[in-house]
This record gives sequence, C-alpha cells and structure tokens, in this order.
Amino acid sequence: MSGNISSEKIDLLIYGPNKPIVDKGFSDQFVLHPFESRADLDRVSPAVAAKIRGAAVTYSTVRCDGAVMAMFPKLEIVASFGVGYDHVDANHAREHNIVVTNTPDVLTEEVADIAMGLLIATVREFIKADRYLRSGLWTTQQYPLSVGSLRDRKVGIVGLGRIGQAVARRLDASLVPVVYHSRNPVAGVKHKHYPDLIEMAKAVDTLVVIVPGGPSTAKMINADVLKALGPRGVVVNVARGSVIDEEALIAALKSGTILAAGLDVFAKEPAVPDELKAMQNVVLLPHIGSASVVTRNAMDQLVVDNLKTWFAGNAPLTPVAETPAKGR
Repeated sequence: MSGNISSEKIDLLIYGPNKPIVDKGFSDQFVLHPFESRADLDRVSPAVAAKIRGAAVTYSTVRCDGAVMAMFPKLEIVASFGVGYDHVDANHAREHNIVVTNTPDVLTEEVADIAMGLLIATVREFIKADRYLRSGLWTTQQYPLSVGSLRDRKVGIVGLGRIGQAVARRLDASLVPVVYHSRNPVAGVKHKHYPDLIEMAKAVDTLVVIVPGGPSTAKMINADVLKALGPRGVVVNVARGSVIDEEALIAALKSGTILAAGLDVFAKEPAVPDELKAMQNVVLLPHIGSASVVTRNAMDQLVVDNLKTWFAGNAPLTPVAETPAKGR
C-alpha cells in the first residue's frame, strides 16, 4: 500500500495558521510545506505539488475545497483541525479517494462548558451586571432582578451528538428538563426526541444549538422557529453562525419575539453586526468554544496523529463520516 512508511520522504502540505505542535510534530521522514492562505498556494511549484501526499488544515479560516485538493494529484489524506469540517469539501474528497479526518472528542467537554456558561451568562445577565458594577451604579441602587433564570426553563438541544450529549449531562445535573431535535432518535438517550424543530420550539423556551455547519443546516433557526420559541425564548449558539438566520434573530430580539441570545459564532466572522453589539439582551463571544490552551493543543496533536497513523499504514484515528477509512 502506498501509505506504508519506508525510507522515502513523505511530503505534507501545512495549510493555514502556523501551529507549533504541528510544525514540530513530525520526524525527519516528513517534509513540511507551510502555506498560510489560499493566495499563498499560488506559490506552490508544480514539482512540490506533485509530491504532496497529505495535508494538515490547521484552522477553519482556510477552505480546502475541490480546487485546492485538485492541485495535489497524489493527495491521500486531509487532516482538518476542529470537529466541524464544512470548510473541507468531504464529498469531493470521497469521490477522489481522499480521506478526511477531524478532531472530535478532545474538545467535547470544553465546548459543552462554553455552551453551559453562555446559557447561564445570558439568562442571568452576567455581562450586563458586570457593566453595572463597573459603572458605579451599585453604590446607589441594587441591580434589578434578572428576568431570566434556569430554574423555570425547559431546554431543547438542536443536535444531540457528542457535544450535545455533554451539554445535556450538565443540564441534567442542574435539574433542568431537556429534550432534543435531530433527524433521527439517538440510541441510548433518555430525553424526548422531536423530529420536528418547530414542534420542539413550541414545547420549550430555550434552544442550545450544536449541529454541524453546511448547506443542510443553513439558517435552520429561522423566523418561524424563533416565533415558535416565544417571548421567553433564549437561543444559545455554539455551532456555526450559518445555522441561524442572523437577520431574523436580530429582528426577533428587537421586537421582543424572543427574550435573549448567547452567541459564540456568527455568519461572517469575525464581523459581527453592530445591531447585535448594541443590544443589552445578547451575550457575544469571539468563537472561543474550544479556545483553551489545553484543548487546542490536544486538537493540534490529533491532526498530527491522524497523519502519522495513516502514513504508518493504518486507518486514521478519526475519519469523518463521508470518508470512513476503516482499514488499509
């Protein structure tokens, strides 16, 4: 098999922001070719392109589409950083016998922590209260009671994969009722499944969104869903900005169709609509779901390990569903 390690050098494309763990993670048998942006790829010589057998995509800000993969005729594997991989054309990869991997599991608990923290910060107005104290107002009057609380809420989780289930565990521990929406029921899960998102939105007052990005989930949280959620409604998004119709969300927040939102992701990152930034009933985070040193290091290492495992002649550790390389 061509993936078996021998004495020959293995050329790897390192595509995206510089990552020390990736840069230092390979033996001398690997030759690394770093390019930080799509424009930089225009500098790849035909001789180098002809030798590239693997690629590490180090962040979602660079797109590894069919045109990029087609530049490298010997490409066997794309190891992508992050659990979401909508920036990699996995369908093109499958059609051209290229394996794609991502970095699940190692970030599950970190992102679930962010989801839970963002939910509590939103309903209990942590950011607004912090500003209140810093302004000096607390010296003259008590902070008003928060309208929101976890104590009288029912949460609908949109997408009950690894991270969704980790969020559900935290809510269970907090004695908050949980239901979920997904295309199919999840085996071994006790929570009620809603095949219809609108029906779930009507039955709850809080949505925690943690589904993959891409065309199949684009703007799935739309005006109809927000209206069904109702005036006590809170939306927390730790998935992809594309999953929410951002204009519909802004309109719903302005009109009181829903109460509040906590957002870690946005439609056109890092650009965030000024209307959202001006609102007091919205908590905004700069896409930090997995952004701790310990978790990002583990994700970087998994990118390296997927490539090293493949070129040692074994199946990769975490192939994506579209390219399931179960054996070599």
